[in-house]
Amino acid sequence: MLSPAEWSALKLSLILSTGAVLLALPPGVLLGWLLARRRFPGKVWVEMLVWLPLVVPPVVTGYGILVLFGRHGWLGRPLLEWFGVHIVFDWKGMMLAAAASGLPLLVRSVRTAIEGVDARLELAAATLGFAPWRVFWNVTLPLVWPGLVAGLVLCFARAVGEFGATRVVGLNTDGNRTLPLEIYAQIEAPDGSGGGLLRLVLLSLLLSGAALWVCEMLLRRRKEHGG
Repeated sequence: MLSPAEWSALKLSLILSTGAVLLALPPGVLLGWLLARRRFPGKVWVEMLVWLPLVVPPVVTGYGILVLFGRHGWLGRPLLEWFGVHIVFDWKGMMLAAAASGLPLLVRSVRTAIEGVDARLELAAATLGFAPWRVFWNVTLPLVWPGLVAGLVLCFARAVGEFGATRVVGLNTDGNRTLPLEIYAQIEAPDGSGGGLLRLVLLSLLLSGAALWVCEMLLRRRKEHGG
């Protein structure tokens, strides 16, 4: 039922969103744990930077990636000169933009889940000689996994729906558009009210609705088990 361009948009969206989740997972878990369990100077600034992508226009996030990872950017230039890797105007930049947009949702979910764990259980494991990473792996993680998975699902859904930041750092040409970019391209087309646009809109609603349903089931399970 989908045209080649629509299949390409769906495939690229799923690939980029999955990659965005994998990119966001390590910093998301680390930041969620730090904000939930540690007090340190500048914590409020870290919190502000984490939540910033949720409140600024997405094009600002995209512009920030351009500044950092462009050919003459602070990080982009050494990556290009030393490793021959270019980030912006490529699928890698789009994946990074999607990860940056979904990271706050992951951090928030992980932080909330960890704050719901009795810290005395972690302290007891530490007094038994467990290293911090073993305390997290053997005690904290089994208790917070529904919240972690819910955060990953929300991060995935946010990455699927990302438009502004990926538009700034992506090529936006045939075969290089995500679902939101393809929807916008079809809206701008003379026949934008055709069936192709409706199919893509329904597909986006289906993906987002499924992600939200999974998230809700995980959070409900967590509440039923007293987590």
